[in-house]
Amino acid sequence: MTNRYETVFILTPVLSEDQTKEAVTKFKDLLKEGNGTVRHEENWGMRKLAYPIQKKSSGFYHLIEFESDPSLIAKLETEYRRDERVIRFLTVAMDKHHIAFAESRPARGGEGGTGRAPRKKKDNA
Repeated sequence: MTNRYETVFILTPVLSEDQTKEAVTKFKDLLKEGNGTVRHEENWGMRKLAYPIQKKSSGFYHLIEFESDPSLIAKLETEYRRDERVIRFLTVAMDKHHIAFAESRPARGGEGGTGRAPRKKKDNA
């Protein structure tokens, strides 16, 4: 039985673009080796952290939505913990409401995109 999951991980900001792509490819390949299917992926780019993690104040954010067997999650998270390039990660199981929202939202992010709508200017009149 497969479930749908969403994982977000933050990579250390000292990596080059090639090293960042290599890390993302490593985790996607791990999912494919475990018979997982990548449904959607977003590169949120470099973002400031809410608080310092490992004395770093920013990091490269990446989101992957995938389907897999629940046993693959433990293996994926073990790899996150072992990889020194990952400073934080979170994996959640998507319920039916989460899936409906994910499928209805427009494509966000992209290469280096923020994934956010532009801010509206305040009217001081």
